[in-house]
Amino acid sequence: MKTKLLILCALSISFQNCTQTQKTASSEDNSTAEFYSVDDFKSVEKYDTHVHINVYDTAFINLAKADNFKLLTVNVHPTSKNPAEVQQNVALEMIKTYPEQLAYATTFDVNNWGTDKWLPQTLAYLKNSFEKGAIGVKIWKNIGMELRDKDGKFVMVNDPRIDPVLDFIEKSNITLVGHLGEPKNAWLPVDQMTVSGDKNYFSKHPEYHMYLHPEYPSYEDQVDARDKMLEKHPNIRFVGVHLGSLEYDVDELAKRLDKFPNMAVDMAERICHLQYQTINNRQKVYDFMVKYQDRLIYATDNGVGKDADPAEYKKRIHERRLSDWRYFVTDDDMNVTDFKEKIKGLKLPKEVIDKIYRKNAEKWFPGI
Repeated sequence: MKTKLLILCALSISFQNCTQTQKTASSEDNSTAEFYSVDDFKSVEKYDTHVHINVYDTAFINLAKADNFKLLTVNVHPTSKNPAEVQQNVALEMIKTYPEQLAYATTFDVNNWGTDKWLPQTLAYLKNSFEKGAIGVKIWKNIGMELRDKDGKFVMVNDPRIDPVLDFIEKSNITLVGHLGEPKNAWLPVDQMTVSGDKNYFSKHPEYHMYLHPEYPSYEDQVDARDKMLEKHPNIRFVGVHLGSLEYDVDELAKRLDKFPNMAVDMAERICHLQYQTINNRQKVYDFMVKYQDRLIYATDNGVGKDADPAEYKKRIHERRLSDWRYFVTDDDMNVTDFKEKIKGLKLPKEVIDKIYRKNAEKWFPGI
């Protein structure tokens, strides 16, 4: 009996030690890690993989150079005011002038959807873009939130008619960049949204404020269609922008990253949602960032268009970049613009910062 008790005690101690080791490995043990400081911001090479340069603008790119950023400018769903060809030509002109500073992702439109013309015209446009140097293809929220078939039914991203396009992108070894759906806040009344950026955006864009459009596909419908698309295309290299439209809960995002090894996410315009979660559970956000450090890519969604004031946007963009850097590299108490509560920075190890800001961009966007 005494021997059994000794064995049980030993096993108990062993289990406690193992559990403690696991806790230490997943929690904030900074005793041997190396860190950056706020002062390191300009000396560290960085990428922003989600900007929109819609006019030939040297001030925007020179600010990026001053802040030590290389950029990926992303073409978006074309409109009558901003056709895909015009967006592409601007990108190519900028790249010609700044070949070491800039790369671009193309897109495709849905003109002639439902006809025999759509697929060949789309494949031809993408082929031409790849030959010109595009390293990504943006697929936008108009699929799932605007496009309808001849019967008035919304076309979702897992529609089999889109599969040949995705197959071509995969075969060409090009990254699919997906903005599918909207933040979960879009399905809430404005006064219940969690961050001011969403409150401002959806107040100005009621067409995408889904709380006002209950007849449209739900938030769950959007995410489910995206997941089904990834199930059908397990080898396509996919970067879900805006934290994969799962910005509201790092646990939900972790489930997708576990399920889809071909998926990474950028943080464009959604760092505030990580910060919001930091208010109540900083350790959970820290652990998420460390565990998925190979799948997270820094991005902003900054852009420049016609009549932009360089003095205004340079100040705003630089200050936001510095605020993001401070949040990731220090444990300072901070105030941010998207909510009134104070937050404490994550103070991520240098190794994690290098991946988020540089190495993951190079991995998930070959040729950048």
